[in-house]
Amino acid sequence: MAGTTENGGRPVPQRLLAAATRLFADQGYDRTSVQEIVEAAGVTKGALYHYFGSKDDLLHEVYGRVLRLQQERLDALAGTDAPVERRLRQAAADVVVTTIENLDDTKIFFRSMHHLAPEKLRQVRAERRRYHERFRALVEEGQRSGVFSRATPADLVVDYHFGSVHHLSSWYRPDGPLAAQEVADHLADLLLRALRP
Repeated sequence: MAGTTENGGRPVPQRLLAAATRLFADQGYDRTSVQEIVEAAGVTKGALYHYFGSKDDLLHEVYGRVLRLQQERLDALAGTDAPVERRLRQAAADVVVTTIENLDDTKIFFRSMHHLAPEKLRQVRAERRRYHERFRALVEEGQRSGVFSRATPADLVVDYHFGSVHHLSSWYRPDGPLAAQEVADHLADLLLRALRP
């Protein structure tokens, strides 16, 4: 995201997003004022409204940037010529790692998504659905080719995995016993075991 910088620092939009993310994670979206965000970012309210328009736009962007990253990575992984089992395992692990790497963003979103304006909420749901459909297509490809079992419907397989992913923000701690990649490997292995013929 382009934007002007002050004092040779990060671009203003990045500073606003970083400040909003930290404050939303620490004290909640509804308990964070626009004034607190601009003070933490070291900018004026005019700068916030220039780049984002509203606090609601900041909340939308906090989650949107993670979802865009995950969609780009999934599209790249799913689009390779690797066997479907490898592509699904990589995609399943990647969404875990990128969620953990952006844990505050994910936590904020699931705790505060109901604060989004209806139009933005519909947009986010559509973007999430697109991600889940691309992921489900890998499961279905493997089921059609006989690599994966057809015993469990693909939709349920996807819900099973993403239930675990969405729950990460409630228990995962960076200083805990498992690194992000270890959690990702365990969850991806569980998913593949569930699909074995």
